[in-house]
Amino acid sequence: MSRRWRSDAGSALVEFTYLAILLMVPLVYVLISVFLVQSAAFGTTEAARQASRAFARADSYGQGQQRATAAARLALRDQGVDGGQVAIDCFGTPCPAAGSRVRVTVTHHVKLPLLGSLFSDQRRGTIRVQASHTEHVDRFKSPR
Repeated sequence: MSRRWRSDAGSALVEFTYLAILLMVPLVYVLISVFLVQSAAFGTTEAARQASRAFARADSYGQGQQRATAAARLALRDQGVDGGQVAIDCFGTPCPAAGSRVRVTVTHHVKLPLLGSLFSDQRRGTIRVQASHTEHVDRFKSPR
């Protein structure tokens, strides 16, 4: 009886390739998702800050709303984030009056790669990122 011995040459390379693919693909997916969420977090934080500052320096509520929305869109676009909802709350009458406070909240839903496109619902497959900032209107602000 003759026995043939099989060589293990090359099998380590195949095993390493399979293992690398099994580990690297999920790792890359998680890293891309984390980077997208972090970018949105930076964008919403800066958008809320800039929007509340722009609103606090406006002369009227309508002008403040336009300035806040424009400032938020600019800050979000700077981080590569499209969209986002801006909500403005005033504490003081009339708004923005000297000594009052303005709180702006910016909300953005980050669509996860691949997973977000599987769901037809807009909220599934997304992560909500929200930031708010409160700005005090200068107490020496003169009414116009």
